Amino acid sequence: MHGAGSMSERTPVVRGFRDVYPGDSERFDLVERSMIEVIGKYGYQEIRLPIVESVDLFSRGLGEATDAVEKEMYTLSDRDHDVLALRPEGTASCVRAVIDRNLTREGNPRLWYRGPMFRYERPQKGRYRQFYQIGAEAFGLRGPDVDAELITMGHDMWELLGVDSAVELEINTIGSGDSRRAYSEALVEYLNPRKKELDADSTRRLTTNPMRILDSKNAVTQKLLESAPDLRDFIDAASRALFEGVCEYLDRDGINYRVNPNLVRGLDYYTNTVFEWVTHKLGSQGTICAGGRYDGLVERLGGPSAPAAGFAVGLDRVVLLHETLGRDVDQSAADVYVIAMDGQHDTYARQVARFVRKETSLRVRQHLGGGKVGVQMRHADRSGARWAVIVGDDEVAENRVALKWLREESAQESLDFEQLVASLNGSLESR
Repeated sequence: MHGAGSMSERTPVVRGFRDVYPGDSERFDLVERSMIEVIGKYGYQEIRLPIVESVDLFSRGLGEATDAVEKEMYTLSDRDHDVLALRPEGTASCVRAVIDRNLTREGNPRLWYRGPMFRYERPQKGRYRQFYQIGAEAFGLRGPDVDAELITMGHDMWELLGVDSAVELEINTIGSGDSRRAYSEALVEYLNPRKKELDADSTRRLTTNPMRILDSKNAVTQKLLESAPDLRDFIDAASRALFEGVCEYLDRDGINYRVNPNLVRGLDYYTNTVFEWVTHKLGSQGTICAGGRYDGLVERLGGPSAPAAGFAVGLDRVVLLHETLGRDVDQSAADVYVIAMDGQHDTYARQVARFVRKETSLRVRQHLGGGKVGVQMRHADRSGARWAVIVGDDEVAENRVALKWLREESAQESLDFEQLVASLNGSLESR
């Protein structure tokens, strides 16, 4: 028990989680809106998915031996004793929703989603236990054109955000399910006699998800893999033709890429084309977007046999990249700051603020709490506003306002309400 007059202890944010404060949230919003703008231009439609799903959805969809399910998933039991999970990714949820509504029978839906995901990972810069994704998924399309479209969509995002010079595309094909199984068997056969040389994670994956060993960052393991069976030798003819088709589309669109034969992705549902957009500007957390084809997942989760492909963008990492590269973002709280002289005429100032909000698209902050003009002007400057709208005795008596430019040299003007709106809108059009 605290003694009299003592302060309560603060409760810190949970480890691996974070607050995004004003000043940072504007950049977050800019990046998110830019991505959504690009996805919308491709005709994809938004689907809003629940944060909580049945554990079974991810165990079946992602694979019980994947890190996301085996080590990183947040689980809980509700009062009905059902075992639930905070979603670690969005694809399985999107597939479940498509199956629930039989959307594949109505056409070839192309959907996008956004929101927080959760994984119990070691927190570090660019990696959080609650992280944000924007994903896009396309169903019912078998050709290389949809794979190329999804990749091109990412390319357009990076261009719009001005980070394209710092991002590279890596692609690969892991073949059909049969190709994967045959290769996994050959890889295990090669590595089993040498497993004492493997790092701890690779040793564990040898019996759970052998292809993930190709992704190992351990130098000794990578040296060992130099003489391992080559995945490319196990790719079936149809998968090879599909991948060649994707490459042809990218070549025609002028999108540079590197074929990375060790790129396999960490989730069991992937087949054929896989890709990652990576950057060298964020240290070890270099993957900012990843995706590929998952032709068997719809059927695995109880739906009809239907091909599918998609990607997910790590929003937190793209925001960090955008900041690291010094890209501009408007962090102002307002465009117009309304001031009442010496704290008087608050009612009149409120009328002005409401009128400007109604008649323009500008963000209008009215000063609250009174105070001298000098104090209010300092608040106006700190808000980042371009204009201060000032009202005093004379303005109220004449039903006018004083308009002062805060970021440019310009004479203060006395205007009526209509003139004020015309001046502000005219300034916006000339920017």
